[in-house]
Parts: sequence; C-alpha cells; structure tokens
Amino acid sequence: MSELVQVLLLTTMAGAAIPIGGAIAMVERISPQWLEEELRHSVIAFGGGVLISAVALVLVPDGVKALSLGWIVAAFVAGAIAFWGLETLLARSQSSIAQLVAMLSDFIPEAIALGAAFAHGESTGALLAVLIALQNLPEGFNAFRELRVSGNVRGGKLVLMLAACVPLGPLAGWIGYHHLAEYPSVVGFIMLFAASGILYLTFQDLAPQSRSESQRAPAIGAVFGFLLGVIGQVLLDG
Repeated sequence: MSELVQVLLLTTMAGAAIPIGGAIAMVERISPQWLEEELRHSVIAFGGGVLISAVALVLVPDGVKALSLGWIVAAFVAGAIAFWGLETLLARSQSSIAQLVAMLSDFIPEAIALGAAFAHGESTGALLAVLIALQNLPEGFNAFRELRVSGNVRGGKLVLMLAACVPLGPLAGWIGYHHLAEYPSVVGFIMLFAASGILYLTFQDLAPQSRSESQRAPAIGAVFGFLLGVIGQVLLDG
C-alpha cells in the first residue's frame, strides 16, 4: 500500500469519528434529568480539554519548530483576529457553531501534518490518526448538540451534515503530503494560526457552556480531555 493511500485511509478514519460522535449525541432523555445535564456539560468540558491538549501538545510544539519568533507572533495574532471576526459574524447571524469551527480548526491542520509526516517517512502516522479520531469523537458529539440547539436541522440530517466534514481530512492529508511537505514553515504557520483560533473559541464559547450550576464534575471532564492528549503525546514519543 502506497504512503498516499495510507494517508487518505487514516484521515478518513479519523474524520469518520465526527459523525459517529454526532450519532451518539442523538441519544437523549437520560434519566434522571440531572444526569442528562451533567453528561452534556461534562462532554463539552471534555471536548474543551481535548482541544487545549491539541494546542499545547501538538499544534504549538510542532508549529514553532520551523518558524522565527516574528512569524510565531504573526501567526498567533492573525489567528486571533481571524477567529474574532468569524465569531462576530456568527453572533450577528445568530449562529452558534463554535464547537464545529474549533473541531475543524483542530482536525484540518493535524491532517495536513499527518500527510507531511508520511511524506518525510515518519512512522507515527497511524497512531496520530487514532488520536485525532479520539479527539473528533467528543467534538462531534458537542457539535451535534450545539447545532441542534441553534438550528432547524434535526436528527439524521444533522449527522449527515457532520459526515460532510469527513472528506476535509483526506483532502488536507493529500495537501500536506503532496504540496506542503517541502514547506515546513507554511505547515507551522497553519498550525499556530489554528492554535490561536482554538484558544479564542475555547475561552469565548466552549468554556462558558461547560459551566453547570452547583455541579463540579464537568471541570473534571476538561482535565480528562487534556489527559487524553498527554497520553497520546507520550505514546507518540515512546
């Protein structure tokens, strides 16, 4: 099997976790009601922890390797301004898709990095794909719940909308493999740009949603989400 085929298969597998997470989110009305609320807030917090771990353990460490300090600052400033502008437009249109945007901001750069890693002959691509899939699962769950609340689309149609995001993974992997492997500084800039946007969306939209009155378990979910990233980083380095 060629390296490119492996990239396409692995990124498709990782992306498939998005609609799977959405399908799981279709299960509702867990009794008692407080348990349903606790689960919803905990999964949102878990997804936030996963995103923060992606920023702290993958996007930033890998992104800064090929960039000077000036370009690092430029990438972060550009990401913050771009996502602030996007969030402002979404607020004006009364659309709440912060989790979906944050998820794709994580998934696409990591898929690009996976493709570039295969082009350089690195052997950690399969494990990285599994970790991306584990990140996408709770993020797909949260995106489904968020879109269901803010939009008119329901149930299976919403899962199909999430499934439409899956091809973005193979496309990003192909771009990373064929076009960006020779330009590590460009890959680094994209990763830091995305990291800045993820941080903005996490603290602007996701963290407030994870707060549950008189309940403290959701915060533990954020810790476990970050722990997932730590475990993945240890496995990749091992």
